[in-house]
Amino acid sequence: MDQAHGPRTRRSTFGPALLAAAVALGLAAGCTSSRDEPGGGRSPASSNSASSSPSPRTPPPGPVLAVKIDNAPAARPPTGLDAADVVYAEQVEGGLSRLMALYATKLPPAVGPVRSARESDLELLRQFTRPVLAFSGAQGKLLPLIDRAPLTAVTPEESSGAFYRDADRAAPHDLFLRPKDLVPSPPGAAALTTGFRYGAAPPGGTPEKARSVRFPAARFTFTWSPDRARWLVAMDGRASVTTSGQRVAAATVVVQYVTVRGSRFHDFLGNTTPYTQTVGSGRATVLRDGRAFDARWERPAAADGTRFTTADGAAMTFAPGQVWVVFAAAPGGAVRDGSR
Repeated sequence: MDQAHGPRTRRSTFGPALLAAAVALGLAAGCTSSRDEPGGGRSPASSNSASSSPSPRTPPPGPVLAVKIDNAPAARPPTGLDAADVVYAEQVEGGLSRLMALYATKLPPAVGPVRSARESDLELLRQFTRPVLAFSGAQGKLLPLIDRAPLTAVTPEESSGAFYRDADRAAPHDLFLRPKDLVPSPPGAAALTTGFRYGAAPPGGTPEKARSVRFPAARFTFTWSPDRARWLVAMDGRASVTTSGQRVAAATVVVQYVTVRGSRFHDFLGNTTPYTQTVGSGRATVLRDGRAFDARWERPAAADGTRFTTADGAAMTFAPGQVWVVFAAAPGGAVRDGSR
């Protein structure tokens, strides 16, 4: 039960056999996807294709695994967050934050604490080919939208064997996921159709030692560590360390300024659930290699990845490694008093 919204139930049972079928469907969908690989393009046809043997077809990547992770102070430290390829930080009710971690290149033994989904998660995940979304449930009126979304939604009620309760944690911060019970093997970097480009840093930027991003009731701070060549993550003024003792650290941090508006849903106290709008365009700050770069972001449609460009219009490249994207409210685009 998610205390912010009350009981979570779904209308159908999603057993292991159906989950396997859904993952296979995601693989099949990848065969017909028209989306180019991030930073790349389609290979031109060979000029002598009529006389040459057809090249072996590259199997499509499997689905990326997305997990909603509780980030309330009582839910810390997290488990498995250091293994994520991408971590999204979004605002939820009461000005608090929640994380969505994406796994494509490696799967940790466990991830959590797992919490509930939000409406804006569906828009964010449209850029991936039938991703697997693991979460603890959702507001009752949101469930039909999740059922119709092009993803494989999995909760403890539907795949109880993949989830477990940690007796050392207090509810509702005690639910954890075994990722390999949902995705048997990592699908690989090709499943991360985010639009991100990786490579050497562009020219310019300004030296940056630390950068903080504030939500109404939460704060993220990223401090550059020359020794580790990473941005060390702190939350609400305390270093973020996983349950395995690993300091959470990002190779690239993106502060993406977006519209945060009121959604059609409310929590059990009547507070409006924020909706983070990730389709559109706006400004961003990209932190990499100890420098801050002014950038622009653009995502024309939900099925597109997000492209980042520098001030002169060149592609903004990210450092290889974990990427954090913090969705910060753009001026004039924040929820106020439960509505806009």
